[in-house]
Amino acid sequence: MQILHDADSLAHYGQDWTRFWTPSPSRVVFPESVAEIVELVQQARRDRVPLVPSGGRTGLSGGATAANGEVVVSMDRMRAVIDLDTAEPSIRVEAGLSVGALQTAAEEANLYYPVDWAAADSSQVGGSIATNAGGIRVLRYGMTRDWVRGLKVVTGTGELLDLNHGLIKNNTGLDLRHLMIGSEGTLGFIVEATLGLLPQPPARSVLLLGFPGLSSLMPALRALRGRLELSAFEFFDRPSIGHVAKKTGQSFPLDAEACSYFAVIEFDDPAGAAQEPALSVFEDLVEAGHVLDGTLSQSEAQAAELWSWREAISESIAHRTPYKNDLSVRVGRVPAFLEQLDVLVAKHYPDLEVVWFGHIGDGNLHMNVLCPEDRSIEDFLAVGKRLSPLVFELVKAHEGSISAEHGVGLLKRDDLHWSRSPEEIGMMRAIKRQFDPDGILNPGKVFPAA
Repeated sequence: MQILHDADSLAHYGQDWTRFWTPSPSRVVFPESVAEIVELVQQARRDRVPLVPSGGRTGLSGGATAANGEVVVSMDRMRAVIDLDTAEPSIRVEAGLSVGALQTAAEEANLYYPVDWAAADSSQVGGSIATNAGGIRVLRYGMTRDWVRGLKVVTGTGELLDLNHGLIKNNTGLDLRHLMIGSEGTLGFIVEATLGLLPQPPARSVLLLGFPGLSSLMPALRALRGRLELSAFEFFDRPSIGHVAKKTGQSFPLDAEACSYFAVIEFDDPAGAAQEPALSVFEDLVEAGHVLDGTLSQSEAQAAELWSWREAISESIAHRTPYKNDLSVRVGRVPAFLEQLDVLVAKHYPDLEVVWFGHIGDGNLHMNVLCPEDRSIEDFLAVGKRLSPLVFELVKAHEGSISAEHGVGLLKRDDLHWSRSPEEIGMMRAIKRQFDPDGILNPGKVFPAA
């Protein structure tokens, strides 16, 4: 098992995409087998050494941050495709395999893994399961949880659990697999996963639409879902365009000044059969005043170009160290919720720039508050912490979630009570103690101090 102590490695492996904590692990280890992870956890338990699991570290909540001398356990050397079953179909892989590599392996067998997002090539399977990743096609295919058939997990006691064995049907009591999904490495190390696959989907086309305001989004979603087989409905605001254009040098294909919000809509279009219905619903939306401008892809290259305006947003604002709020409410409440949030932020922090985008088809909004260039990260983090309770109070009023898909980690640990009752938090702590009685697995994450 390789062990690294050098400063560059400690800094690289000691943090995720969150930049609010200074990485300070004691070392980074690279196990190459399940047996090595079992041995590592057992030794750490004897020595009371805290362990932080590390995948692709693309998280946005500090869940993979090691800031207090922990040992980082990287899965980079466990990337094998163990088995691909074309009959079920399913694929069994080691946890360190990237999601992009999994998708490629499925595609080579003329199969499809539908959970996808911009960082798929760098994020790892184990991390995507530990955070129950969502992505751009939740509208059609759901979250990562919906595709996990089986898991092998090493708990905080050093025991290896083989959960559900990849079965499609198994009604033999409690399904511990689902406790591990979304647990952010606090209950065990996910070392292997069996994931369901689909036949390759038909060809798809993309609409890019511009809207006059938030009130037009839901009528458009209803109309489009009624006429087309949608796989994604992703929205973003006008400021997003400026950041992407500056980063990429591209020219936006719609009239950005006339519209306030935009959406990338992806739909099944085998042999171009959906082009006419797509144009028809577009014309109806224009006539009703819900859409001001739009364009329809005529090739895969054009579809990718239209998608790029949504997918490039996170990277284009990364240098501004955004304070992210990953929120969700019921789909029908999105416009009212977003309008109230805009008013709230403008009232309390009129000097802050906010960029909005998200998966509006499933009620998930990404609120990105950008750090002013003349303000330190520490000062800006303090501003974010003052703003968040105001935002979360509104989320609770709408019976929503303070973390739709990014997880809790360190960033939202002390705000968990906005989405979970004291009774739920108490039960979660009890479950943590059962799987990790010595508290060595990803300590300080998810659960607020008792």
